[in-house]
Amino acid sequence: MSEAMSHKRPILLNTLIYVFIILWVILAAVPFLWTVWGSFKVEADFFSRESWWNAIFGTSTVRQTGEAFTGSGYYGAWITRDFWRAAFNTVIVTICVTAISLTLGTLGGYALARSGRNYSFWILIAALVFRAMPHITLVSGYLLPFFQLNIWGVLPTSIIVLVAINQPFTLWMLHSFFLSIPKDLDESAMVDGCTRFQAFRMVIMPVMWPGLVTTGLFSFLLGYNDFAVTAMLLSADNQTMVPKISSFLGSIQESGNVMFAVAAVVSATLPLFILVLVFQRQIVSGLTAGAVKG
Repeated sequence: MSEAMSHKRPILLNTLIYVFIILWVILAAVPFLWTVWGSFKVEADFFSRESWWNAIFGTSTVRQTGEAFTGSGYYGAWITRDFWRAAFNTVIVTICVTAISLTLGTLGGYALARSGRNYSFWILIAALVFRAMPHITLVSGYLLPFFQLNIWGVLPTSIIVLVAINQPFTLWMLHSFFLSIPKDLDESAMVDGCTRFQAFRMVIMPVMWPGLVTTGLFSFLLGYNDFAVTAMLLSADNQTMVPKISSFLGSIQESGNVMFAVAAVVSATLPLFILVLVFQRQIVSGLTAGAVKG
């Protein structure tokens, strides 16, 4: 009897685990899938107060357009309301923030990881304190000089602030990755005739790629998803995608603007799913490598 129970326990436990995973996937995926489906409907269906079945069958969508699906929300967002411009601005901001953060973070993280001085610890502590500050506090500190220099409202202002916010994170993360790489690699390369920078570029960086990809993805997500900084520092003509979506929702009294926001949300979210799926192995390997100190 006891042997039978011991054989049943793993099966029951595995069943519970699979049920939990399936429920978790459903709860996580259904809201996005529902939004994707609803983005091809008209507002009367997707926000119907009569029955949610209207959003499935598209009763009002068929009556207004003659088809069960319509791309009017995407056309209105991307063409009528110039969401393409916000997408282009987002690409510029995220690429610049990621490139600058990784460049400074890689050089700084390597220097601090290989430095034997006590001040490296205090630099990291200062960076941690700076990272813990609310973003809105940092933004308010930049507003006055940006107004005085007449550079408020343009993309470089948000890039400067986002790099300042992101730099402590990249510094700490890349510093931990460099600590996991033995110093013997540097010393062996310099014994063979390399300078410190040549050893860093040709020996250390190839080993650092998983950590660089992981840190770069997190830096990319910061610039891509930011709202507080870009909403306060960018003018209406230079908005990125997230503030632009918020502007759609802020004018719901205008017909169709809600569906513009729904279509824009799907357009902004889908690239993130693709990005994570493509780089999932690098993310896992990078986080694992940073957790092990060589």
